[in-house]
Amino acid sequence: MQDLRQKVEAELLYDILPFWLGHAVDDEYGGFRGRIANDLTIDPHAAKGVILNARILWTFSKAYSVYGNPIYLGAARRAYEYLIRFFWDKEFGGVYWMVDHRGGPLDTKKRIYAQAFSVYALAEYYHATGDAEILARALRLVEVIESTGHDDGHGGYFETYERDWSLAADQRLSDVDMDEKKSMNTHLHLLEAYATLLRLHEDATVRLRLRELIEIFLDHIIDPANHHFILFFDEEWRRRSDVISFGHDVEGSWLLCEAAEILGDPTLKKRVHAVAVKMAQAVYDEGLDADGGLLYEAGPSGIIDTDKHWWPQAEAVVGFMNAHELSGKPHFLDAAERSWEFIAKFIVDHEDGEWFWRVSKDGVPSNEQDKVGPWKCPYHNSRTCFEVMERIDRKTNLVAAQSAQA
Repeated sequence: MQDLRQKVEAELLYDILPFWLGHAVDDEYGGFRGRIANDLTIDPHAAKGVILNARILWTFSKAYSVYGNPIYLGAARRAYEYLIRFFWDKEFGGVYWMVDHRGGPLDTKKRIYAQAFSVYALAEYYHATGDAEILARALRLVEVIESTGHDDGHGGYFETYERDWSLAADQRLSDVDMDEKKSMNTHLHLLEAYATLLRLHEDATVRLRLRELIEIFLDHIIDPANHHFILFFDEEWRRRSDVISFGHDVEGSWLLCEAAEILGDPTLKKRVHAVAVKMAQAVYDEGLDADGGLLYEAGPSGIIDTDKHWWPQAEAVVGFMNAHELSGKPHFLDAAERSWEFIAKFIVDHEDGEWFWRVSKDGVPSNEQDKVGPWKCPYHNSRTCFEVMERIDRKTNLVAAQSAQA
């Protein structure tokens, strides 16, 4: 496993982080570039999305916490200052979805997904700096999420609001999503954000809602018949979709474990662990290709998208490693290692740097998607590297401690 650790750390330090520092900084208009094509062609006038900005903030905050490199702190500070100056709505609270290349508001909708990623990033930046003002901003976002976005009748959160926090007629997160009141995706990343914040700062509201989110996944979002996530729901948690997203399944399997661990309820943690292994096994059985790559989506009658996108590959490494830690079953560890081998061989762009958005079933890269864009960020791939390193170090230290006691 030390060999895997060395490989992921090398990818992080010599490809992912240098790429974003070297190519994505926007010295002309501030912040970071909104779009860079796969061939590294820069669109200087591209709009800038809050998800891209927040994920950059999270990545370099985490990198600084791990390595203490002031260059990483500078990148995090740049992302933070841009977030506060241009995305933060000083009148109504919350963050905008999109600004233009100069920072002017372009899409002022308040998507709970975006608020969640901003909380997540601010919490990690607070961890890196210890600055109380950053924590206060994260808590202000929690306050606005809870006061406007929470469904007190049926639990959970609605998807999208207008700038003034009136409920939007169109609830979609993106053009490929369904126009439904509630989604797995928004709840998953709110769970992730609240878990990270609670790990760093005790807060009664965050603790209460994190428990609720975990229970929503157990009671509504995870299909007990097949151990996959249901992706979309109406207001009362009635199912509205039948597509299976293998990447979200394997990502959610370990994020739920992390959340349950932070919450600290032994009974809930036991339930989550049992479900997480079943979810990872379902992905292993149905979505993992012979070459170690993870297929994208399935429907009721089988696979409907055989492409292999960058982010499910990243999440597969952590999800399968987590399932191995929980179950001790060797095929999960083998799957994690093969997932990384697939990434290194097919997903990493060894010529221009960073990772291709997707490759075909046979590993042929697509040049249609961006290398940098509103959804193409350093979050999934850098986080996988951090997670793998932490998990291997934790196991190594545990073994060493047990040997010392023997």
